[in-house]
Amino acid sequence: MEVVLLPDSLSLPVAAFLLACSVLTSMITATLGAGGGVLLLVLMANWMPAAAIIPVHGMIQLGSNGGRALLTRHQVDWKVIGAFAPGVLVGTGLGAWLLVDLPASAWQLTIALFVLFLCWGPALPRASFGNTGIFLASGLTSFISLFVGATGPLVAAFIKQIHRDRLTTVATFATAMTLQHAPKALVFTVAGFVFPDWLPFILAMIASGFAGTWLGLHVLRSLSNRWFHQAFNLILTALAARLLWQAGQSAGWW
Repeated sequence: MEVVLLPDSLSLPVAAFLLACSVLTSMITATLGAGGGVLLLVLMANWMPAAAIIPVHGMIQLGSNGGRALLTRHQVDWKVIGAFAPGVLVGTGLGAWLLVDLPASAWQLTIALFVLFLCWGPALPRASFGNTGIFLASGLTSFISLFVGATGPLVAAFIKQIHRDRLTTVATFATAMTLQHAPKALVFTVAGFVFPDWLPFILAMIASGFAGTWLGLHVLRSLSNRWFHQAFNLILTALAARLLWQAGQSAGWW
């Protein structure tokens, strides 16, 4: 049986370029806490078929976040993850059941405004970070992720309000996103996406991302918590601004 390394829709030069981007974007996320996944999504959208972008990106992010979670497992806040995990199952299950075509502008605008509020608005009440609050945040973002594939900034903005230590923030965020991306394989397979055609490319992207994560964590350990959170807020704000611009384009405002 012939082994197909790349699908017909992806050329070797483009695949090589995306592999290099996987190293860079994973390094960005490991160093600054967020941003790399969305940047990779934007780059993939320029060359990959529309139907493949969210499923393939989800599997790459599963591997990338899984590697980062593994390397930082001793810094993970497992109490937060314990409340986050059930929300993933509920949100993903509801999203898979509905599989509705929701207006892109509505989700883009909502996510952007929430991210900006969590970064620059007043601190949320402590009750928001209890088991119920974390469960609700997990369920909502897991539901949305099946349709827009870019809820990382919202999850990151929520988790950063729980922790001030940079390593705990990155480790807990990586573990939460690993859980959130994991059910996508089943959901998109049931929906008809042919993962085997993309599997070699996905595995190569995950391996490249692991190298970027390893480099990024070395940089992260040299940073102060204060510098990390300032950079984290700026990265999330830039991502929110991009979502606002996309929402305006989707809605025909400009």
